[in-house]
Amino acid sequence: MTAALAALFAFIAYFLAYRFYARFLANKIFQLNPDRKTPAHTLSDGVDYVPSRTPVLFGHHYASITGLAPMLGPAVAVIWGWFPAMLWVVLGAIFIGCVHDFSALVLSVRAQGKSVGKIAEAVIGRRARTLFLLIIFFGIALAMGVFVFVIGKLLAQPADGGLGYNEAALPSGLLMVIAATAGYLLYKKKFPFAPVIAVGFVLELGSIWLGLEWKDSFGSWPAPDTWMYILLGYAFLASVLPVWTLLQPRDFLNSLLLYLGLGLAYLGLFVSNPSFDAPALVTNPTNAPAMFPFVFIIIACGAASGFHGLVSSGTTAKQLDREPQARVIGYGGMVGESLLGLLAVLACTAGFSAMNGETAADVWSGHYGDYDTIAQNLPAKLGHFIEGTTSFLTSLGISAELASALIAMVVVSFALTTLDSATRLLRFNIEELSSTYRVPVLTNRYVSSLLACLVIGFFAFYKVDGKSAGLALWALFGSTNQLLAGLTLVLVTLYLKHRDKPTWYTGIPAVFMMSSTVVAMVINLKEHYQNDKTLLFIVGSILLLLGVGILFEAIAALRRPTKTDDPEIHFDTT
Repeated sequence: MTAALAALFAFIAYFLAYRFYARFLANKIFQLNPDRKTPAHTLSDGVDYVPSRTPVLFGHHYASITGLAPMLGPAVAVIWGWFPAMLWVVLGAIFIGCVHDFSALVLSVRAQGKSVGKIAEAVIGRRARTLFLLIIFFGIALAMGVFVFVIGKLLAQPADGGLGYNEAALPSGLLMVIAATAGYLLYKKKFPFAPVIAVGFVLELGSIWLGLEWKDSFGSWPAPDTWMYILLGYAFLASVLPVWTLLQPRDFLNSLLLYLGLGLAYLGLFVSNPSFDAPALVTNPTNAPAMFPFVFIIIACGAASGFHGLVSSGTTAKQLDREPQARVIGYGGMVGESLLGLLAVLACTAGFSAMNGETAADVWSGHYGDYDTIAQNLPAKLGHFIEGTTSFLTSLGISAELASALIAMVVVSFALTTLDSATRLLRFNIEELSSTYRVPVLTNRYVSSLLACLVIGFFAFYKVDGKSAGLALWALFGSTNQLLAGLTLVLVTLYLKHRDKPTWYTGIPAVFMMSSTVVAMVINLKEHYQNDKTLLFIVGSILLLLGVGILFEAIAALRRPTKTDDPEIHFDTT
């Protein structure tokens, strides 16, 4: 089977799933109502709660969930071959990831736009709320610390320890100016939507050309640490500003760039129709853990990701204009991210070129010969994604230099959109924790955003055994992310049960995610203990206890005879 044929089968599966399964969930299980007012209207404040057009909100949601992870995870997991990675990316997204994102969005819309952590209080209990919020806090801070570290490495020059994709720096900066201008024209001056976005997108594409032309025009570029400070400053601004000033227009323009990049990459794939350089299945790669359950953990975003539930219930739910939008944005947005995960699988298994007398298969084997080497060098795996996708674009007659600049811009842009959205989500998380424990100073969005950036910066800068704390703890991110996804599905299942709705469609995915994640966490803890990885063992043990604690609280809630016909989720204000 060629890579193009495998992609075609995946496209058909995506289409059928969205056409039939998503419609069934929307109409029969959650019964979306176009007349029910959403929090964007009932709580409109012009800062976080803002009713938004469907394409704009889809672009924001899509760009926010589509960061580095759907490229990084598959770029590592293909060490077991292309078939298990592709199977999980496609089927995992259709039956678990899309259901998770969509249902989390619906629950949040019916709970005043609250996060899944806060919703846990109403559906499960107050102890579950605190445990949820603590897991969310750790997961976001860790992931964004790694994102800041990796982006800094991507933009810095090789002489400074970077990867040298500095051609993405100028267009990324210019895009912020373009997006802020677009937001002002649309929301303050009421300019027509189409021409503002069209001009903005043309300027965005022009900025990529400028970045390529001027990449060698400066005497020196910032070192990785300097880039990280710049990124944290940007994250703070994006967190405190109203969503319409930067977050929405930037994410929408970025989504257009991703549509273009994905479209060209897949078109190039079908034109070149390459064979797979990697074997379909590698059962025992050197130093790799067991394929099952770890393929489900390493590939999170792109298949199923707890972080997506935070975006759905954090920023997206506060901007949903009408309930039926949830199908296209929640379920459809995850289909879009799965397309990126699928591209990462294909780029890292069918995008290698023969070199120095070696076949492409030999080159792939050289890159994927040892799991430990892969796991310890995440920026290099991202480089393989860029190189592989570039090879697809060159089959369309696009120069390798321009293709590489475009894909590098896509990678950096979407890492930045995830960073700004996640910092806002961490701000919400801190504010919810501060409300719970009555620390009013932390409910100020400037103070909570500053604290969020400081915690992210800790994981980016603090060194453990000579490397950033984020990278040192990265082995825990996959299991934390999937634990959160499983717990969110448990939460949704309880919501449906309390309303006498069928629970199979979320209950089975919840059991699968929880069981595979807990098994993986126990295996990891054993390995950390045996290899004297004290920090990983301690933090991993705490996370496991938090997750199990929520699960026990959920089982107790399952036994309570709580029945209601009200689709809304109400909170105890006493």
